[in-house]
Amino acid sequence: MTARLIYGEELTRYDFGPQHPMGPGRVRGAISLARQLGVLDRLEVVPPPPLDESLIATVHTPDYVEAVKAGRPDGRYGLGTTDNPVFPQMHDIAGLVLTASVAAAEAVWSGAARRACNISGGLHHAMPASASGFCVYNDVAAAIHRLLDQGCERIGYVDVDVHHGDGVQTIFYDDPRVTTISLHQSPTCLFPGTGFPTETGGPNAPGSAVNVALPPGTDDPDWLRAFHAVVPDVLRAFEPQVLVTQHGCDTHRSDPLADLDLSVDGQRASYLALAELAAELCDGRWVSTGGGGYASASVVPRAWTHLMAIVSGEPLPADTPLPQAWLDESDHVGPQSMSDGAEVSFSRFEHGYDPASALDRAILATRRAVFPDLGLDPEF
Repeated sequence: MTARLIYGEELTRYDFGPQHPMGPGRVRGAISLARQLGVLDRLEVVPPPPLDESLIATVHTPDYVEAVKAGRPDGRYGLGTTDNPVFPQMHDIAGLVLTASVAAAEAVWSGAARRACNISGGLHHAMPASASGFCVYNDVAAAIHRLLDQGCERIGYVDVDVHHGDGVQTIFYDDPRVTTISLHQSPTCLFPGTGFPTETGGPNAPGSAVNVALPPGTDDPDWLRAFHAVVPDVLRAFEPQVLVTQHGCDTHRSDPLADLDLSVDGQRASYLALAELAAELCDGRWVSTGGGGYASASVVPRAWTHLMAIVSGEPLPADTPLPQAWLDESDHVGPQSMSDGAEVSFSRFEHGYDPASALDRAILATRRAVFPDLGLDPEF
């Protein structure tokens, strides 16, 4: 199995400034750790191709692209806000991230690689005509669009970021060829305020949008219970040819911007589950990206190194020690291994529903909203 990482130092230039949580150190720290643990040796590391502006135009409006090129604050397009300050060469840098994710998708669809990853990507909030939530151009949507253009008929998108994957959902909301699945903290208490179970797809694509709105404090066993109660059944019903995934690791208990309670171990378990679903349903064809994650020193490098190892086909043992050289060069404080020492077992939803559980009520709300459109039983 050929596994490819699209990476070059130029992809780390996506930088809103030193006080902004979306700093380039997130990606650099992950790449450094992966290199020192030998993960990059098991991947075909390919630099991103040159910026292709025609790819940006597949998911963004011409006037918005021109506004990004202008590089000036413009409230009409969400540019120059606290979340999305303007930075030098914003168009070129964000466009290169998008081009890299498209390259990952092209590699998988052409057969050049069975799995491909761009951890610099995952900018899932960007809308067709505006920046949003630290995201300028929606690289994930562009990758999906490219797969469709190349003849892929069914694409499954799974988003495990703590925030709803609203931009990707919006772009494909009425397209029956794409099923978007997002597990995220409840929109009643977290940006972007969308991702309710009742958002199930447009009139031409009923059941194509699936949203699991998780209560604050959801931990590893509950998150995995929700994932396995929804995601496998939906994907098996849809039968995607390619799986595209976004792996924001801001679900971690120490992330400063959200309120879920996962560990790196729980995140690793989600990556393994998605790899298994790609193998089962898509002949292994899997395109993965990074995303959010703002515990930049203690969580993001470990989580995304696990992701890259799983993409390579050789997962790292959860308790792999962190290299001393990496500890010396990083600001990491916390566990001295790739594990948080957490228990990742869970009870399956089909074994019993607890009406007193907010988590189980959230699961059932999603299943009742969307399962009938897919020909599935929403109860058990």
